[in-house]
Amino acid sequence: MIKVDYLSSASGLTLPSDSYFPSEQSLKNKRGLSDHEKRILIANNNKNSNPDWKNVYVSEEFDPALVCDCEFSGIVVIGRLKKATLRYHDLTLETGLYHSKIHSCVFGDDVAIRNVHYLYNYQIGNRVMLFNIQEMSCTDHSKFGEGILKEGEPEDNRVWIGVGNENDGRRVLPFRDMIPADAFIWSRNRDDAALMDRFLELTENGNDKKLNTFGVVEDDVVIKNTSLIKDAWICSCAYIKGAFKLKNITVLSSEAEPSQIGEGVEMVNGIMGYGSKVFYQAVAVRFIIGRNCQLKYGVRVLNTVLGDNSTVSCCELLNNLIFPFHEQHHNSSFLIAATIGGQSNIASGATIGSNHNSRSPDGEILAGRGFWPGLCSDFKHNSRFASFVLVSKGSYQSEMDITYPFSLVSISCDEKAIHIIPAYWFMYNMFAMARNNSKFLKRDKRKVKVQHIETDPLAPDTMQEIMQSLERIIQLTANWLKENKLEFCGNTDNIYQLAKDYLHQNPDADIVLTDLRGMKRNGAKVCKPAAGYKEYRKVAKYFAVKSLMAWCKAHDTAALETRTLSDITRDIPLYTEWSNAGGQIIPNEKLSELFENIKSRKVNSWKEVHTFYDDCQVSYCDWKARYSVWILEQLYTRPIEEFDAEIFKDIKSDVTIVSNYMYESSISSRQKDYTDYFRTITYKNEEEMLNVVGRLEDNSFLKELKGDTEAFNAALDALFAKIC
Repeated sequence: MIKVDYLSSASGLTLPSDSYFPSEQSLKNKRGLSDHEKRILIANNNKNSNPDWKNVYVSEEFDPALVCDCEFSGIVVIGRLKKATLRYHDLTLETGLYHSKIHSCVFGDDVAIRNVHYLYNYQIGNRVMLFNIQEMSCTDHSKFGEGILKEGEPEDNRVWIGVGNENDGRRVLPFRDMIPADAFIWSRNRDDAALMDRFLELTENGNDKKLNTFGVVEDDVVIKNTSLIKDAWICSCAYIKGAFKLKNITVLSSEAEPSQIGEGVEMVNGIMGYGSKVFYQAVAVRFIIGRNCQLKYGVRVLNTVLGDNSTVSCCELLNNLIFPFHEQHHNSSFLIAATIGGQSNIASGATIGSNHNSRSPDGEILAGRGFWPGLCSDFKHNSRFASFVLVSKGSYQSEMDITYPFSLVSISCDEKAIHIIPAYWFMYNMFAMARNNSKFLKRDKRKVKVQHIETDPLAPDTMQEIMQSLERIIQLTANWLKENKLEFCGNTDNIYQLAKDYLHQNPDADIVLTDLRGMKRNGAKVCKPAAGYKEYRKVAKYFAVKSLMAWCKAHDTAALETRTLSDITRDIPLYTEWSNAGGQIIPNEKLSELFENIKSRKVNSWKEVHTFYDDCQVSYCDWKARYSVWILEQLYTRPIEEFDAEIFKDIKSDVTIVSNYMYESSISSRQKDYTDYFRTITYKNEEEMLNVVGRLEDNSFLKELKGDTEAFNAALDALFAKIC
């Protein structure tokens, strides 16, 4: 049983942190109080556990009249204090210390401290406003949300974040500079025990373990009407109003990227990113929140790393690793035990994590970029989804492995097997694909971009999946031909090539393939595979040419030559396997190189790991160019040196078709909103409709896309001018 300790002055006991002494920097240009200042302080109803007031140090510019009705104990240092007024929004306070109980604190210049009923062991910056706070305290062993330990602490005290799985098997240690890429490499390589040990060492790097911790409130912070702040590091320009409980956290904030915490918020054991906002009864426990994120309207976030530029409200997130640009806005949705590749959207009623197939909660979901489960959808764990998979409304009764990117998955009314349409986005919603990159770039409000984010849907991670899907469709088509076409039954030796030829010669073939690995027990029906195969190939060429165009621009040339392509294959390393590392696309081989450097102690801090990410980003354009040449070689089954003018003309033709189709389909998609009968029935007339939805010709994205398309096509002509 815990009870209150009684410490009497007669017993010779002292408060635990009376022995703490501020740093030399804090005491620079400070002095003790004069007798005159002591008399004024006492006259203003101030009290001190030290009757001689020798525990208080002040600046040369110190007006004791601005300190009223306060209680002091421990060592207290007060910076410049002269009559002035601080104002932030509608809060206006005179500088000074009023009606507060203060123990072992250091104050910067020109602070306004009023009605802080218990202020214990904090370093307060310049121009800080603290108003109506019940308790603001810091223990000597605070870690501010980081997963480190102080001297003498047992391992059980370490705070972990159990991402990706409810059984903590993928747990990671939070640290101040953690980004989703760090959580990704830590949580997804559990087979390497030595690497796991080194990650812990990297996190402890720089920790002196000393029990001498002060809470920190940096310059220009405003905190008002808050119940409890304990063991907190609040960075500059943060604004906190009406919070309920903030414990063992770091709030990262700056003048360029100020963070805000609002009414009823409870945050425990975590780190909040620069420029983020948490409002309206949101709860976060064991968390990392990235830059420019929003949590609001009662959202519940536990054991989750949330990537930059994400917004979640009302819903529930438990045990997740979520990459940047995640959207989830509905009370009726929750996401549990998932690793999501970002640029995702969880619809209302989607309950991802409700169905486990084992006797313990150890299942998980793994989804690539652009994951979009439809209304009221739920899935069995374990399930895996390729990038930009759209899952139609329904309850999916068995585990799924959807390897086709940009596909539509749906439940059939007549069959137990699910239906998959590969390349669905390219065939039926190219507007969304064309808008995707522009949309996310505009939403990226970060001033400092530590986590590199690939926003283009067409990138090495998705191309890797497309190339694998092309192979899968050929293999399944070969099976279909043997079962359904008599002329192919005996052709077992070259059936792969025959299937490939069939898909090329019959792009409109209305066949349905069976993919048993699509869903457990019942499998999947792959619909429109020939059309999907054709679209995948065209888009792969489009990516390859766009990447080569970017490479030429980076190297100050407008046109490709056969010699240039040969130079690319000779001088740039080829990587064909890629990972989405927290939003940044990195070759698997480079990640393996990083892991070996960490284990061999060539890399000894997370800062050095981040330098590795930066170096990879510098080389990304070159690597994509080399990968693009390899893709073209795979599509035409010959080395680039054997490409003739006809092949280059074919590539240019397909890429031009894709470029024009992106713009034309975007126009037609939006035109439906103006011409479809049911779109017009709620308006009295056309003029009212146009005033409500806006005019098509005024659409800023379509204007931008038109200019981009014209510029791309012109650059395309220049790119191929010397080779076809």
